[in-house]
Amino acid sequence: MNILAFDSTAKTASVALLKEGKVVAEFFVDSGKTHSEILLPMAEDVLARTHTAISDVDYYAVTSGPGSFTGVRIGTATVKGLAFSLEETENCVPVSTLEAIAERLMPLDGIYVPVMDARRNEVYNAVFRAENGVLTRLSPDRAISLRALGEELLSLYRDENIRLAGDGYDVAYAALAPLPLRLTQTPAGIRTQNAASVALCAERAVMRGEAVIPSALAPTYLRLPQAERDRLTKQN
Repeated sequence: MNILAFDSTAKTASVALLKEGKVVAEFFVDSGKTHSEILLPMAEDVLARTHTAISDVDYYAVTSGPGSFTGVRIGTATVKGLAFSLEETENCVPVSTLEAIAERLMPLDGIYVPVMDARRNEVYNAVFRAENGVLTRLSPDRAISLRALGEELLSLYRDENIRLAGDGYDVAYAALAPLPLRLTQTPAGIRTQNAASVALCAERAVMRGEAVIPSALAPTYLRLPQAERDRLTKQN
């Protein structure tokens, strides 16, 4: 199984290739350029350097959200364009950005709490348990206030090792550190998602039968863009 994976949901962008269960190449960029400028050249380079033809790719994986509204749209549009054929097949794999963040922390045991900054004292979040090399989802992806997240962690996981990760790490750590929780600091190098973790999540998703046709691939925002929320506020 060959999976070409993309992530463009935050400031960085990356592309990776997984072949038969092993990530064989990854291109990671934090240059300030727009994702629309660099995703396809990165994919071309990854394929060229691994001597892989585009026809050898079985599945295209992408973080479909949550994250930057523009980044999520660019990532899903790029994958749909690559995967589209005259006869559509189930060759696209949407991956939760939060699951990809959690995947980066494996195989450390504990409660994983991915957090992406959603502004206004909120984060995009999900909770996972990692035990004996197995990642188990404990909550759905959601937008949640830091106060509510702290209350939930105190109620359910007070006595367990908790690991934060994601681009909301600093703001979440500052809010949760004063609470009587067993927070374990996460090394900076594994706090954020990358395309390699997306590919590994996608491999499991394929085995679960979760691949979709390109036209069914859609962004996951969790809440309306700010401009739309402002418009609805004015109408009310």
